[in-house]
Amino acid sequence: MGQKVRDDLNASQRQSEAYPEGEAAEREFGDDLAAFRDGDLENTEGVDVIEVSGRIKWFDVSKGFGFIVPDNGMPDVLLHVTCLRRDGFQTAYEGARVVCEALNRPKGLQAFRILSMDESTAVHPAQVEPRTHVNVTPEGDFERVEVKWFNRIRGYGFLTRGAGTADIFVHMETLRRFGFTELRQGQTLLVRFGNGPKGEMAAELKPDGPGGFSSH
Repeated sequence: MGQKVRDDLNASQRQSEAYPEGEAAEREFGDDLAAFRDGDLENTEGVDVIEVSGRIKWFDVSKGFGFIVPDNGMPDVLLHVTCLRRDGFQTAYEGARVVCEALNRPKGLQAFRILSMDESTAVHPAQVEPRTHVNVTPEGDFERVEVKWFNRIRGYGFLTRGAGTADIFVHMETLRRFGFTELRQGQTLLVRFGNGPKGEMAAELKPDGPGGFSSH
């Protein structure tokens, strides 16, 4: 096995373990996340509302949530995509400065209203240079695709536009650049792709469906 292959596998393994708190948060905040999805944002009765300043720790558009790290050392604040979209923001980039009103619920702090967001300190997807795979120039507009399969341990998978079309290779690093931490078989998303050394490769990704992320 060549050194580059070993490096790629090691990088893929590290990336597959990225954001392990995402799965833990889904278990811990399951009821609260469901409340966000059900539109129960305005139910603040008996809950303290506090103003929090901090930075975006991470935000996963495919899961629909992420976390804010407060400046004052308080516990991380859960940030749901519904809160973002309601206040006019499409996503939250890692490192962006944010001021929000948060609800102090029994399971922890949850962003209720985004007052401001400064992306000048954020890490934008376009600023992250690929390190372990070919940098592909996208050709054409975004197209809707379906995940054929994806393996987080291997760090890659394939997308399909339907029967009779060539599969599109997608690398874990590309997912990370555009705010995804995983893909599920059958999930739909939008992709711009280009020609790589061995065929078509995903270059840019964004969520599909109402509200900006897949309902799968």
